[in-house]
Amino acid sequence: MRYYIIAGEASGDLHGSNLIKELKNRDGQANIRCWGGDLMEQSGGQLVKHYRELAFMGFVEVLKNIRTIFRNLDFCKKDILEFKPDVIILIDYPGFNIRICQWAKENGFKTVYYISPQVWAWKENSVKIIKRCVDKMLVILPFEKEFYHKWNYEVEYVGHPLIEVISNSKEKGVNAKIDEKPIVALLPGSRKQEILKKLPVMLEMSSIFPDYQFVVGQAPGQEDGFYSAILDSYPGVRLVKGQTYELLKQSKAALVTSGTATLETGLFGVPQVVCYKGSSISYMIARRLIKVKYISLVNLIMNKLVVKELIQDQFTKENLEVELSAILFDKARISSIKKDYDLLWKLLSGGGNASAQAATQIINFLRSNAS
Repeated sequence: MRYYIIAGEASGDLHGSNLIKELKNRDGQANIRCWGGDLMEQSGGQLVKHYRELAFMGFVEVLKNIRTIFRNLDFCKKDILEFKPDVIILIDYPGFNIRICQWAKENGFKTVYYISPQVWAWKENSVKIIKRCVDKMLVILPFEKEFYHKWNYEVEYVGHPLIEVISNSKEKGVNAKIDEKPIVALLPGSRKQEILKKLPVMLEMSSIFPDYQFVVGQAPGQEDGFYSAILDSYPGVRLVKGQTYELLKQSKAALVTSGTATLETGLFGVPQVVCYKGSSISYMIARRLIKVKYISLVNLIMNKLVVKELIQDQFTKENLEVELSAILFDKARISSIKKDYDLLWKLLSGGGNASAQAATQIINFLRSNAS
């Protein structure tokens, strides 16, 4: 069968790559064309566009790049028409993918959404479009099944794909020791805009906590030279490339930008401070639209404040010093976080191997709807 997969971010590339492997395991004739990244290409997908060309963060940044976004949409539609897939598989990336699923419905293509957009956080009305245009929704967060049920839209919970990825990483143990000092990981995001906003503040902690080695996890898709200009003033800080999980396995604490990295850090059991800072205009718009209590996936899934969130004006050097000190030295705080992390793991591992379940669901859907 012919599969067209669209992912627009680093996390989508990771989960898309594992989905491709499982699809190929179950369908020996699988022909897969994709938007994503290096991992999806390495897993056997024919890469059309890299997510480096697609990731725009925040309302202002999207507006600045609106022409590029519309050009990408037009190109994607043309490419789908030429490829003639049996199914279009959409992985998160809602601003782009929801437009594609509407177009796909109008043009007679079957669609599966794997990893739901976070419509429960904002733009809840998007559920109406999803109900009308998405033939099958596969969700990875336990509360999403109940959320969609309230809209009379039945979805399948397949478990979270990070469980299998991180389980495999933990089983391999530590590959090579990064440093002799105890490590604080800095994960400032994957997009240039967010790295430039957050990393300079994170780096100031390196002079306040000299007994710790601060290590920046380089985002996949970002070139080495981009970081050098920021790190020049911090010669003691190290940069690692392609070793984020190795870094987390060896870290005592982490400063993490909001997003998938907060969940990865939690599943590795590393106490963290979640950091977010966007443009003033984007943040003002987001505050009016977003309906959830937390920005961290750890806190959202657990439905309580497990890890501290420093958002916008709260994300200062002074506040970050206080919170980092707490997760390094406050034994009661550290113990509480780790107990909640254990519960988090159990919640997300209930579905089993998410990639395998998703691939099975997709193939069964295609077979049951074969024309």
